[in-house]
Amino acid sequence: MMKNNKIIPIALACFTAFSASASAAEIEVGGFIKGNIRYIGGEVPYNTMWIGSGAMQSESSNKTQISAQESRFNAKFTHNGVVGFAEIDFVGSDQGNGVISNSYSPRLRHAYIKYEDITFGQTWSTLVNTSTFPESADLGGPLVGEAMIRQGLIRYQYGDWKFALENPNTFGTDETGEKLSTDNDYIPDMIVRHDTKGDWGNISVSALVRYLDPDNTSEVSFGGSAAAKFHTFGKDDLRIQLHYGNLGRYVGTVAARDIYNGEVETTTAGTIAYRHFWNDTMRSSIFYGRTVTEKEQTDRYQVGVNLFTNLTPELKVGFEVGRYEVMDTINQLNTSENCASDYVQFTMQFSI
Repeated sequence: MMKNNKIIPIALACFTAFSASASAAEIEVGGFIKGNIRYIGGEVPYNTMWIGSGAMQSESSNKTQISAQESRFNAKFTHNGVVGFAEIDFVGSDQGNGVISNSYSPRLRHAYIKYEDITFGQTWSTLVNTSTFPESADLGGPLVGEAMIRQGLIRYQYGDWKFALENPNTFGTDETGEKLSTDNDYIPDMIVRHDTKGDWGNISVSALVRYLDPDNTSEVSFGGSAAAKFHTFGKDDLRIQLHYGNLGRYVGTVAARDIYNGEVETTTAGTIAYRHFWNDTMRSSIFYGRTVTEKEQTDRYQVGVNLFTNLTPELKVGFEVGRYEVMDTINQLNTSENCASDYVQFTMQFSI
C-alpha cells in the first residue's frame, strides 16, 4: 500500500491536469427552472403531461398538482473543435412522491459528442424538427401527434442532408397479444432527412426505414414525415407536422405501436399550431395534435390554447386550457371505453 506522502502528490497532479483541461475548454451552462400548477378533471387519469396512451378509469376524478419536475439543466463543452453536450431533468421519476419531500431523481435527456459533421450519442432523433413544437405550458404540447423522440444515434450531415443510424427497439405485441421481445433488434433504424430554410421559415422532410425481426416476425417497414415552421404576419408563426406510414414509436409518444398483434402498424399523425403576438411580449398559441392507427384502430387527440408573457427577458409566465380525448374504435380486440379529460395549467419559467 502507498504511503500517504506518495498519495498526496499523485492526487494533486491529477487535480492539476483536470483543472488545466477544464480551463482550456469553453463551458456554457443552461436550462431553466420551471414551476407548474396543473389541474385535470375527467375520465382519463392524471398525468404530468398528455402522452398518447389513455384508458378510462373507474370513476371521473379531479386532481391538482404543483410541481417543479420539468426543470432542466445542461452543460455544453467546446474544446479544439469538439462539442460535448449533456442535459438532465426530473420528469417521470418513480422516486419522489407528494407525501414528504418530492425528491425526484434526474433522468438523462441528452448526452452527445459533435465533431465537424458527425453527431454521436443520445439526442433528438433525426426525424424530429424541434422548431415545430408549439409554445405550450403542457410539456411538449400535443405529444399525441408529434414526432418527439430522443435516442442513441450516429448522424452525418452533408449540407442540408442528414443521414443517421439510430437505436433499434421494437415496441408492440405478438399474435397472442403478449409484449414483444427486443432480443432480435440488431439492425439500426435508418433515417434520411433534407432541410430547406429561409427568411420565411423552414421545412424538413424525412424518410424512415426499419428492419423489425421480433419473435418470428421479419418485416421491413417504411415511414415518412414532414414538418414546417412558417413566419406569417408580424412575429406570428404557423407550425405543422405530418406523419404517415410504419412509424410506430417515432410519433405520438406511445399512441402507436410498431407491431400490433403480430402485424406491422400503419400510423397517420400530425399537429398544427398557430402563435399570435398581441404585443412585443404577450402571445397566444392554439394547437391540435392527433394520431390514428390502422391495425389497433386507436384514435387520440389533444387540443389547447394558451396565453404567455415575459415579465423579464428570462422570466415568462403562461396559462393554458385544453382537452385530451380517446376515441378508439370499440371491437373484440379493443374493448376499453372511450374517455376524455380537461386540463388547466399555470406555469412560470426562469431560463438560465
